[in-house]
Amino acid sequence: MKEYDVASLDTFGAKTQLRVGDASYEIFRISQVPGHDRLPYSLKILLENLLRTEDGANITADHISQLGSWDPTADPSVEIQFTPARVLMQDFTGVPCVVDLATMREAVRDLGGDATKVNPLAPAELVIDHSVIADLFGREDAFARNVELEYERNKERYQFLRWGQTAFNEFKVVPPGTGIVHQVNIEYLARTIMERNGQAYPDTVVGTDSHTTMVNGLGVLGWGVGGIEAEAAMLGQPVSMLIPRVVGFKLSGEMPAGTTATDLVLTITEMLRKHGVVGKFVEFYGPGVSAVPLANRATIGNMSPEYGSTVAIFPIDAETVRYLELTGRDAAQVALVEAYAKEQGLWHDPDREPDYSERLELDLGTIEPSLAGPKRPQDRVPLGAAKTLFRSALTDYVADDSAGERELKPGVAREQLPRGANGPADEASAESFPASDPPANDFSDPADEPRDLETAAVGAGGRASNPVRVTGSDGVEYELDHGAVVIAAITSCTNTSNPQVMIGAALLARNAVDKGLARKPWVKTTLAPGSKVVMDYYERAGLTPYLDKLGFNLVGYGCTTCIGNSGPLPEEVSAAVNSGDLAVVSVLSGNRNFEGRINPDVKMNYLASPPLVVAYALAGTMDIDLANEPLGEDTEGNPVFLRDIWPNTAEIQDVIAQAIGATGFSAAYADVFAGDERWQSLPTPTGDTFAWADDSTYVRKPPYFEGMQQEPSPVVDIAGARVLAKLGDSVTTDHISPAGAIKADSPAGRYLAEHGVPRHEFNSYGSRRGNHEVMIRGTFANIRLRNQLVPGVEGGFTVNHLTGEQTTIYDASTAYQEAGVPLVILAGKEYGSGSSRDWAAKGTMLLGVRAVVAESYERIHRSNLIGMGVLPLQFPVDTTAESLGLTGAETFSITGVTALNDGDTPRTVRVSTDTGVEFDAVVRIDTPGEADYYRHGGILQYVLRRMIAS
Repeated sequence: MKEYDVASLDTFGAKTQLRVGDASYEIFRISQVPGHDRLPYSLKILLENLLRTEDGANITADHISQLGSWDPTADPSVEIQFTPARVLMQDFTGVPCVVDLATMREAVRDLGGDATKVNPLAPAELVIDHSVIADLFGREDAFARNVELEYERNKERYQFLRWGQTAFNEFKVVPPGTGIVHQVNIEYLARTIMERNGQAYPDTVVGTDSHTTMVNGLGVLGWGVGGIEAEAAMLGQPVSMLIPRVVGFKLSGEMPAGTTATDLVLTITEMLRKHGVVGKFVEFYGPGVSAVPLANRATIGNMSPEYGSTVAIFPIDAETVRYLELTGRDAAQVALVEAYAKEQGLWHDPDREPDYSERLELDLGTIEPSLAGPKRPQDRVPLGAAKTLFRSALTDYVADDSAGERELKPGVAREQLPRGANGPADEASAESFPASDPPANDFSDPADEPRDLETAAVGAGGRASNPVRVTGSDGVEYELDHGAVVIAAITSCTNTSNPQVMIGAALLARNAVDKGLARKPWVKTTLAPGSKVVMDYYERAGLTPYLDKLGFNLVGYGCTTCIGNSGPLPEEVSAAVNSGDLAVVSVLSGNRNFEGRINPDVKMNYLASPPLVVAYALAGTMDIDLANEPLGEDTEGNPVFLRDIWPNTAEIQDVIAQAIGATGFSAAYADVFAGDERWQSLPTPTGDTFAWADDSTYVRKPPYFEGMQQEPSPVVDIAGARVLAKLGDSVTTDHISPAGAIKADSPAGRYLAEHGVPRHEFNSYGSRRGNHEVMIRGTFANIRLRNQLVPGVEGGFTVNHLTGEQTTIYDASTAYQEAGVPLVILAGKEYGSGSSRDWAAKGTMLLGVRAVVAESYERIHRSNLIGMGVLPLQFPVDTTAESLGLTGAETFSITGVTALNDGDTPRTVRVSTDTGVEFDAVVRIDTPGEADYYRHGGILQYVLRRMIAS
C-alpha cells in the first residue's frame, strides 16, 4: 500500500515552490489566507495543515476561512481535522498500536488482499523507555543488571516489537537502554520542518505519552493522544479537534545566576495552573524568548500536562537553528528550517504581538531556586522556605501533633560513622544498601525490633511519632524519622535533556566529594539520563567518577523513578519506614510527584533540579534549611554549606563548551535503531504476518476483524439491551481504562493464574496492553468506580440482570454476550474526561457495549467510542437518567440508527424501555468522518477497507 494521494483542492491558490540551495520544495503559503498575519504561531501551523490537506469533505475551504478569521475571545466551537506529520510512541502505549497493525495485515490477507501493503502512512517511531526499573543502584554494574532484568520481564513484548521493526515500512523502534522517548525526540527524531514526497511543511506530531509536548520547545506542534488517535494518525486519518484558545505568555529579562531551568518551569507551572489553561494552547513570545536556551524551552514544553495546556510552544528562531546544528542535524535540513520559517512567517519576531485569547507575563529576573511538592507539580516551594513548608505539610501525613515542632532526626547515627561524620564515604557509601540480595535486618537486641504500631501509635491516626532505628548492611545503626530522604533520583526527560542542570549536578557532586562529603546511606541514589549523550559528555568532562562516588551510578536510560519504576527501597529502610509508619521523602528531577506514584513506601515527593537532588542526597532529609544549615562537615570538621559547593554559571558554561558538541550527538545516534547485541540476538518471528504464540500472556491477536467482509453490513437498531453500568458525573477514562497493578483475585489476575503465570510475574496492566484478554478484564475495574447498580460498593462490580446476582463487570459481560444480549452504559456529565484513552474505548467495545447514553462527553473519548463502533448518545437538555426515572434495571431499545445507512446522520434517535420510559437521545456523531467510521463498525475497519479498495 502506498500513501493515499490526498492532493489539496487548493481553493486559496496557496501551492507554490520554495527554493533552498539546490533543492526545491512544494509548499502551501499561509499568506494566501486572509487574517493569517495576526494569528499566533501555533495557529499558523494548523492553518498550513488545513491548506495542504483540504479535501472538500473533512477539511473544507470554510474550515480554512474560519481559522483565518479566528476570534481569540470566543469559546472553542469550530471543529477542524488536523493531520499530524508523524506519530511518536513509547512501549507501554505503543504495543497495542502495533498489535492492531499486525492484526490488520491478517485481515487484509483473509479478504484476498496483499498483507505487505499494510504499513503506517505517516512515519511512526517507538522508543522503548517505560520498562526499565531501577532495581539495582549505587554500584558499577547497576545499568547492566537492570537491563538484564528488563529483558527477562519483557522478552515477549520485545520480540513482538522487533518483528514489527523488520516487518513494517515507516515504523522504527529505538531499542531498550537507549533513551527516553521525548529526549530522543528533540535530540534526533524531530525534524522541525518535514521534507517528504517533494513537499516541505511544519513537523507536527501526536504521541502516545502526555509529555510529547517536550518537542514544543523545538517549535514543533504536538501533544499527547490516546492509542486510537495515534493509530488513526499512523493510518492517514486526521485528528478531530476544536480551534483552541491561545494564551500568550510574554517573557522578558534574564534569569539570575544560581537559578536553573527547573526553577523556571516550576514557576511557570504555578502561574499557569493558577491562571487556568486546561485545553488551551500556550505560546511563548517577547524579547525574553531569545534568552531562554533550547534545553530550557524543552523543559517548559515537557511540563505542559502538569499545568494542563494542550501545548506550550516556542516559535522557531536562531536558538532553534543553533540547537539543530549542535545536535548534529544535516546542514541541508537546518537550512530548510530557517528558510521555510522565514518564508511562512513562522520565524519569531520579538517585537510582534499576535492576537491572543489571554495574556500573562514573566520577568525571568524574578526566578528563584525552587522545589515543588509534596504531592503536586504546581505546588511550588521556594528553597529558602522548604524546611518550614515541609513541616507544615507533614501534618497532613502524620497524626502526631508534635511532629511539626520537635527536632526531627532523620538518619542520626548511633555509632561513629566510618571516615567522617557525614556518613560512609567512597565504596562504603555506594554499597551501604545494595539492591540485590539485601541482608535481613540485623536486630541484635529484642528492644530494637520493629515496634507493634498499636502500642506505639500516637494520636487518632494511629501513627508512630518516634524515630525508628535501622541497621544498615555496613553494621552501622541509624535513626530514621519523618522527612528522611530515601530516594534521590536524577531522572526524567524533563531535566536530563538539559546540559545546564546535568552538568551543574555533576559539578556539585565533584565539589562535594572534594570537601569529603558523601550521600547518606539510607538514600537510594539513581541516575537515569534521557539519552546516551549525557554519559558521553560526563565522560568527556571527567565528572562520572564523582557521581559514582556519591552513589549516582547509571541505572538505566529510561523513565524509571518519574513513572514509578523507582524499584524497591533497600530492605532495611523499607522495614523501618513501615514499622514506624514514617512519612519519608523522595526528591526527583521529574515532572510528576502525585501521591503513591513514586514508591509505595514514600508518602511525600518533591520535584527539584538535578543539583538539588544531589544536595538532598547529601543532607538525607527534607527537614533542613539548605540556605543556612550545613550539609555536613569537611575532612577537617568544618561545616559545609550548599553555597560552598554550588557551581557557578560560568564554570557550567565552560564545561558545556568543552564537552558537548555535534560529534557527541552524532555518535550517540549513529545507529540508534540497531540496538545492542542483546536486542539483535532476540529470537524474533519472521514473515509478513506475525506468528502469534498461543501461550503468550503479553501479546495476543485481538478480535476486531473477525468475520469482517469487504463491504460493511448495514447499521442496525439496538434491541433488548441491558445496562452494564449506571454511572454518575465526572467518570474519567482512568475509571474505565485498566491501569496499575493486577490483583490476584481480579478477573485479570485469575486469567493470568489460569495461564500459569505466578503472582510475582503478573507485572502491570500497562505492560500487558498487547493482550486484550487481560485488558478487557480490567476495564471498568478501577477500585474507586461507583456503579449505581450496586449501591455502596466500589470497584468493578455490577448486577447481572439475567440472574439478579452481583458479579464483576467482566463476568456479567461474558454472560450477556453468551446470551446474545447487547449492552449500554448510562452516565452523567463529563463522561470520559482524563488521559487513559485508548483502552477506555477498546475495553468498552470488547465488553459488548453497543451504546453509551450520557449527559455530556469529553470530546476525545466520545470520538474514540465511535472509532471502536460504540454509539455515543446524549440525554435531552436538562434531562438525566434520574429525572427520567431510569434505575438501570430496564431493557432498552434504540431505534432510528438505521438512518445512517442512507448517508445521513440523524440528529436524534428514539430510546425506549420496557417500563414505558421514552425519550429522544441526541446522536453525538459530529463529523462526516465519524459517521463513516461508525458505518464501518470502527475506524480500523474503515481504514482497512480503504486499503483493500486502493
